[in-house]
Amino acid sequence: MKKAKVILFQSRARIQKKAQVYLEDPQRFLEEREQAVPLLLKALKHVDPNFKSRIILLLGGLAGKDIVWPLYNLLIDPGEDEEVRHDAAIQLSVTGSFLKNPQALVDRLVIALKNTDPIVRAGAAFALGWRGNAAAAIPLIELLYDPDEQVQQSAVNALSNLEDDRILGLLLDRLNHASLEQRRSILYNLWRFSDQRETVAEVYLRVLEHTEDELRVDALVLLGMIGGMKHHLPAYRKFLEDSNARIRELAYKELAGLPPQELVGFRSDIEAGLADPEARVKQAALKAFQKMSPS
Repeated sequence: MKKAKVILFQSRARIQKKAQVYLEDPQRFLEEREQAVPLLLKALKHVDPNFKSRIILLLGGLAGKDIVWPLYNLLIDPGEDEEVRHDAAIQLSVTGSFLKNPQALVDRLVIALKNTDPIVRAGAAFALGWRGNAAAAIPLIELLYDPDEQVQQSAVNALSNLEDDRILGLLLDRLNHASLEQRRSILYNLWRFSDQRETVAEVYLRVLEHTEDELRVDALVLLGMIGGMKHHLPAYRKFLEDSNARIRELAYKELAGLPPQELVGFRSDIEAGLADPEARVKQAALKAFQKMSPS
């Protein structure tokens, strides 16, 4: 028995060593795909979570049934590390988008949306979120009302990844009724609707009038991220005097990104910021001032 255990250990060590070669040399992995994939799938059974995640990342770019179902099994395995299961969900979404016929995968993932384990529901929702996967829309919409917040957020992310403009109206409606965390999740996913950039910018501007400081901070960050600030400069002036120090700081930081000639119109506002009672706001205003008046 002892000898058998030693042989087994050596076998596992060899598999891990060979797997490491492919992880360090992705080009070799692609060149030797036929023997590399079975070996890496076997290695998944013998390595630690961090090693598994690296293997999952390498395998996830391949569109094939030999990859899909092992990833799916990792996702639904309650004994598996939670981070590994999340990584499997991410790569399933990538792989699913490349499959010529993803229906079998979609069907299994939709069934998994009803699983009692919220990790499985959240992972399955995330995995369904690829561009053009319209068949997943209705099941994902139902998850917006799931009792688990993480599942709700995964559903928002997946629905946004479908890149279907018809989903935008639904998400905007949820902004008026959802929990704070779901509203934040929606705000952070609206930028994905790239064809509706102006509509999304207007949404962020409206949220900046909200009473929830957390939402207002999110909206200001996101408006800057999509480049909306440059088209709504007058709206920014009032945020320089906002009651929330974080918002004042962000507003000055966004201004500092403008060309010096455009900053001149905000000279008085920037100079006022130099006397702000909050040090971090004062520092952000100073950077804008220095850019406006280079020495």
